[in-house]
Amino acid sequence: MTQKHAQSAVRILLVDDDRLVLATLAEGLRARGYPVDAVDNGREALEIYRREPPSIVILDVRMPGMSGLDTAKAMLAAGHRPIIMLSAYDDQPIVHEAIALGVSGYLVKPIEVNQLVPSIEATLARFAEVNALMRDTTNLRDGVEHNRIVSTAVGILMEREGLGQDESFERLRGHARAQRRPLREVAREFVEALAAVNTISRSSAGPPG
Repeated sequence: MTQKHAQSAVRILLVDDDRLVLATLAEGLRARGYPVDAVDNGREALEIYRREPPSIVILDVRMPGMSGLDTAKAMLAAGHRPIIMLSAYDDQPIVHEAIALGVSGYLVKPIEVNQLVPSIEATLARFAEVNALMRDTTNLRDGVEHNRIVSTAVGILMEREGLGQDESFERLRGHARAQRRPLREVAREFVEALAAVNTISRSSAGPPG
């Protein structure tokens, strides 16, 4: 994929109540190949964010009506996308609060397009890396859980039926295939059903005399 094509795949939501800043940054970003939705208020930006989530948001901290901080909070509650805040030096406490909420970073105004573009690219790259790591972690956790449940079910079959490990596994897998259900789901159901039976058996036996 060429750099031009890569940039055209990135859609930027630019939000600033200063229309001159908004127009200047939007024009500069578009000239570099980025599609840009440019709006001057938080409420409209939030509507766009919810309707068609952008690749990244560039958001001014201080805006009348719905502030940048309130807008960022609402956006992150609707779904996580990287957000870069634009702030003045005296906005630092607000920016730090925004970062604590999950905003990706901030830049101090005034800002030029040639300063903004590297920050956009770095933020998007970092966001992609974090997402990939989260997917890997989820897959690993799911894999460990899958193995644990299946191994437990196989062990129970070996003990109760006097079967070998391979035969127990094949019986469990054959049952899952016959029902057209995931192996983990069948194994979990088997383990939970046996646990319930054991609980009932212990309750029926009553206290030892």
